[in-house]
Amino acid sequence: MKRKEIEFNAEDLVGSVEALARHAAGKEKLTLRTKTLTLPRPVKPIKAKEIVAIREKMAVSQAVFARLLNVPKVTEISWEKGRRKPTGAALRLLDLVRKKPNILQEA
Repeated sequence: MKRKEIEFNAEDLVGSVEALARHAAGKEKLTLRTKTLTLPRPVKPIKAKEIVAIREKMAVSQAVFARLLNVPKVTEISWEKGRRKPTGAALRLLDLVRKKPNILQEA
């Protein structure tokens, strides 16, 4: 494993500790930004025939579809044959492509 050098900046460390001390003494207010996000619902599993339908709607070969999805061709074929099921990011990406077939060609 390659080691990565980390640059140590003592001034940043001292400044952070001093700010923490001022906050603890009630002399300085620290701010924290928060953001509320609405997360999308989990994607329901996509059946093999649905994957074939998505690819055919895009009018591309299995090899081209695999390349657009950035997965090995054998993986895409396994999805279409039902031997494997897409999960995680691949499942989310297929769901997006199902809803908007041209999204991969726009990227």
